[in-house]
Amino acid sequence: MTSPRVNLLDFDADQMAAYVAGLNEKPFRAKQLMQWIHQRGVSNINDMSDLAKTFRTTLLDKAEIVSLPVLKDEHATDGTRKWLLDVGAGNAVESVFIPEDGRGTLCISSQAGCAVNCRFCSTGYQGFSRNLTAGEIIGQLWFAEHLLRNDPNAVRRIEEFPTPGWEHTGRVISNVVMMGMGEPLLNYDNVITALRLMLDDRAYGLSRRRVTVSTSGVVPMIDRLAQDCPVALAVSLHAPNDALRDQLVPLNQKYPLKELLAACERYLPFAPRDFLTFEYCMLDGINDSDIQAKELVRLLKDIKCKINLIPFNPFPESGLKRSTAQRIHAFVNILLEAGMVATVRKTRGDDIAAACGQLAGDVVDRTRVRERAVHDAEIVQSEQPIHWLNKLDD
Repeated sequence: MTSPRVNLLDFDADQMAAYVAGLNEKPFRAKQLMQWIHQRGVSNINDMSDLAKTFRTTLLDKAEIVSLPVLKDEHATDGTRKWLLDVGAGNAVESVFIPEDGRGTLCISSQAGCAVNCRFCSTGYQGFSRNLTAGEIIGQLWFAEHLLRNDPNAVRRIEEFPTPGWEHTGRVISNVVMMGMGEPLLNYDNVITALRLMLDDRAYGLSRRRVTVSTSGVVPMIDRLAQDCPVALAVSLHAPNDALRDQLVPLNQKYPLKELLAACERYLPFAPRDFLTFEYCMLDGINDSDIQAKELVRLLKDIKCKINLIPFNPFPESGLKRSTAQRIHAFVNILLEAGMVATVRKTRGDDIAAACGQLAGDVVDRTRVRERAVHDAEIVQSEQPIHWLNKLDD
């Protein structure tokens, strides 16, 4: 029986070196492969002209470079671009490219669906199917970078981040954020492999400051990330106390705020910047009062951080509404007056459902998350007033 071909996108530099050594080839062949695949975007092994013909023949028999098939390519009026990518078995994930002045940011997914089930996130409502492989994660960057680089209609070209040895004249994607579908730290090993490729000068050569992992608070994995591959860290906070966060971010019931913030303080000495980012989704009448803003100040006052307020991007199943512009303005002013660093994120790509919290893809749920979400919503709607909101005023 013929063994399946390995996908070379699954290998970071060390893994590629081990694979090449297993084929009895010299170590420099691994570097050549990395450059052909990641820097030049070549997927046809026969086109790798400086590889020995015998090596190419061996690779054609044993290996391949396979990215995710594109099911849909959508363009927003603000230049944002979203791809729906097929990951098999009825599952699809989404990636988003966001062009901005002086940068191009790619938001990528780490799982098909998400089991964390944050109440304001449409990805969680879809349920969870499986973790993506390292090749499926880095394949999103591989595909987007080389597609945009060669597309004459691409919205931006970033010319200011040259990498020695690259033959192209400019980079399109300058920043990568792992804020797409899934909780990255619940797919730790594959995410780490992908992160190492993003940072490797033989691949994408991105700065640690320009690669961000967003987590809902998987405390043990935050500690591991600090040791294994410290990049910029964004923590999905969304509430200033455990009572509310238990409801909005169910993972808080396992890793409450005291444990989460302690892990954040442990991460800071290893972070590429001298601060962490806390994300706070602004939900009308839920977490946006003056009292809660002052509570947030007390919670975070001793941590070097930036608070990123995110206007909620509604989806029908959530039953939630976006805070008004006036309420967001009042909330951020309380933070600023208290000496906190706080910004309001500009909503991008919402006309193609590419904004924060809107990525849903198409997921065959194996964990009954969707069924539980419907049940929980029915309970909440039947209670007058909503019990967990009452706790905030106690």
